[in-house]
Amino acid sequence: MDGIKAVILDMDGVLWRDAEPIGDLQSIFKRMQQAGLGVVLASNNASRSSLQHLFKIRSFGVENLEPWQIVSSSDAAAAYLKTRFPNGGKIYVVGEKPLIDVLGNSGFVYAESEVVAVVAGIDRTLTYKKIDIASQLIRAGALFIGTNPDKTYPVPGGFAPGAGTVLAAIEAASGVEPIIIGKPLPAMYEIALSRLGTKPDETLVVGDRLETDIVGAQTIGCKTALVLSGVTSYEDAIRAQPQPDLVRKNLAEVLDTIISSH
Repeated sequence: MDGIKAVILDMDGVLWRDAEPIGDLQSIFKRMQQAGLGVVLASNNASRSSLQHLFKIRSFGVENLEPWQIVSSSDAAAAYLKTRFPNGGKIYVVGEKPLIDVLGNSGFVYAESEVVAVVAGIDRTLTYKKIDIASQLIRAGALFIGTNPDKTYPVPGGFAPGAGTVLAAIEAASGVEPIIIGKPLPAMYEIALSRLGTKPDETLVVGDRLETDIVGAQTIGCKTALVLSGVTSYEDAIRAQPQPDLVRKNLAEVLDTIISSH
């Protein structure tokens, strides 16, 4: 861990499980600040805006973060849509209000007909009708964009269906695979690195999911730390190829390793 100047932290499974913090987050972030580490939080979860993610981390006593230090797959989806449709346009969203709001702030208006794209993420009010509308629009030629492929996310006592579950239903109905925006694709990591002002080999990505957090970070050249506080078991971790640079029980243990190597 020599030369690490900054960390990019996943949220669900690294910082919390639903409403329960993982460890003493106030102490952990204070130690990172004292060690001079840059910090950006990057989540595939598009059910909250960046400000809502910030309010959640503040509810656990972490007061030293600012809005620029939060990146979500909804931000990356808005940036991607802007490259495809610079003047904005009508879109259909299978997702929750924060995703609709973020896309709306970039000039994309929610509609149920004549849309340029269907954007889908986690949707805890998912209905048959939403799947039907989305699949019909995609079959008619609308771009199909998925915020992230995570099939589940960790909650106290187990796992809940994630965005990947929603995407699978729409893909089955439309016959079209989505364009994935979130991790393991590089867009979110590129945004985070730009904000941190660090190079990939100076930056440690901490995540709980091998196929998104870790694979995405390895692809872009960042160092990686897998924590076992989320969805990945130790048995899965030791079978991973290529291996993460670190495997630790939780974020506090990762921080211990970083600090001891400085």
